[in-house]
Amino acid sequence: MCGIIGYTGGRPAATLLIDGLKRLEYRGYDSSGIAVLDGEKLTTVKTVGKIAELDKKANGGKDVIGTVGIGHTRWATHGVPSDINSHPHVSANGRFAVVHNGIIENYAELKSELIAKGIPFASDTDSEVIAQLVQYLYDGDMLTTLREVCARLVGSYAVGLISTDDCGTLYATRKDNPLVVGLGRNENFIASDFAAALEHTHDFVQLGDGEIARLTPSSVTFYSSNGVRIEKTPFRVDWDISQAEKGGYPHFMLKEIYEQPKALTDTVRPRVKGSSIVLDKIALDTRNANLIEKIDIIGCGSAYHAGIVGKYFIEKNCRIRVNCELASEYIYSNPITDSRTLTIIISQSGETADTLAALRLAKKLGSHTIAIVNVVESAIAREADDVLYTHAGPEIAVATTKGYTTQVAALYLVGLKIAKLKHTLSDARYAELLDGILALPQQVRAQLDDVAGIKKYAKRFAQHKCVFFIGRGTDYAASLEGALKLKEISYIHAEAYAAGELKHGTISLIEEGTVTLALATQRALFYKMLSNIKAVQSRKGTVLAVASAANSEVSEFTDGMLVIPDCDDDLSPVLSAVVLQLFAYYVAAERGCDIDKPRNLAKSVTVE
Repeated sequence: MCGIIGYTGGRPAATLLIDGLKRLEYRGYDSSGIAVLDGEKLTTVKTVGKIAELDKKANGGKDVIGTVGIGHTRWATHGVPSDINSHPHVSANGRFAVVHNGIIENYAELKSELIAKGIPFASDTDSEVIAQLVQYLYDGDMLTTLREVCARLVGSYAVGLISTDDCGTLYATRKDNPLVVGLGRNENFIASDFAAALEHTHDFVQLGDGEIARLTPSSVTFYSSNGVRIEKTPFRVDWDISQAEKGGYPHFMLKEIYEQPKALTDTVRPRVKGSSIVLDKIALDTRNANLIEKIDIIGCGSAYHAGIVGKYFIEKNCRIRVNCELASEYIYSNPITDSRTLTIIISQSGETADTLAALRLAKKLGSHTIAIVNVVESAIAREADDVLYTHAGPEIAVATTKGYTTQVAALYLVGLKIAKLKHTLSDARYAELLDGILALPQQVRAQLDDVAGIKKYAKRFAQHKCVFFIGRGTDYAASLEGALKLKEISYIHAEAYAAGELKHGTISLIEEGTVTLALATQRALFYKMLSNIKAVQSRKGTVLAVASAANSEVSEFTDGMLVIPDCDDDLSPVLSAVVLQLFAYYVAAERGCDIDKPRNLAKSVTVE
């Protein structure tokens, strides 16, 4: 996730900015840069790669003179990692420099409008449109200009801005992206994360959506979205640097679980235009949608589990046969594929060796390929015919959380787009599903507001040595990921089974005290699941249900219940995933495990 630091005061800004960016390295990035004002002289230094390269390029900041500036670490979303695409972005007239976190959904329209008015662009990013829009709208009053700019932007943003017309002043505004103001003595800061400024101050103000901050070395003033000056109450952050990097969370995994509402929003919202789904530059229309006879979804680990969720969703709603394949098996199976097969490749890192090999094989055999990945310009993103980025931001914890749920959301968008093109859904059902997908971020946010019950059951079951997960339909798909999360971070043996298969052998493993998590979110399969639950309990097994309030009667037949919000049955795997991530996390915490770095595992598997 991109990082922002800004400074105004009496000390050399460049050194402070570079040091602040180093504090944000844990977040992941592919490039970095700073912009510093010395009177009316604006100097920028930008580079691809590690901040050490930026530090070297700026001679530790000594070659960049000035006492006000902004810095940024970029995680590429629009435009490949490059010096030109790195932040800060400078307006065409050289008077304004901007750093931006988030996604500007209407940047293409704004860019076309500004180019038509004679304003040139240097980069491929959505962020540069802010700098050029500031130049176009600027009337001598920066506060008025920023309000007008924000009114034109659709999407999410945290913005820091400096101007040669206002040499000692730093401006900031935000919407749906974090930004704090750090209060010092004769110096002040902006930052996307406390960590960037915590070395210099422990006093902060949280900037609200639509609010604007104007910072000078001696003062900070705040304004509402309609331009009225407002008072903000500072708060003190008594964290050390390590705590600050995790945003106050004890582990990166928990932090990333709580980042899922934003990650889902960034994955879904830019692709929904009114009632239409626009999959970036993927050329998917009625003609080529009707040519698809089969879809192969390929991935490893959690990406494979996301693919299974996608299989259920696409087959049901698009009426196309879908195979979900483990990449490591696909490449040695002499697969049957051709030009009438769409191959969807899923990888969080975009560098997974088995998955990359599967992509190359599918292309060699004539299949059209779409990659669902998180990392811009990764190997899989470069080699696939089309790519759909999940915009989840970097994951530091080895066990994926937001990476998985955004992959599922991306598959929902692909499936719903194809269903619309093939007319396999009624307009009413299409609208229901689209509304349901758009509602997922808020539903996940509601789940994260109440975890007391999850903590209680995690504490109760943390010392068990074996846990089973069962479900039917999409609940079976969700149970596979739930079992993987538990086993990889808590080291408890966990296995998932299709509930209807219990009677074909697995039920012999159920004995007194055996813990089974039973997913029962599917209304049409509810009473079938109830029979499976009773079969487990008749053998004195302990059952913990995962269900929505609509299926709450399951609690009468189980030993406990983890509740998810009511949602469309087709979309419940995202909400089930969040509950099961939290359950696995709190179990592992009870057991004292190294949650972010589980033994024997690596974040990106780049060998077969």
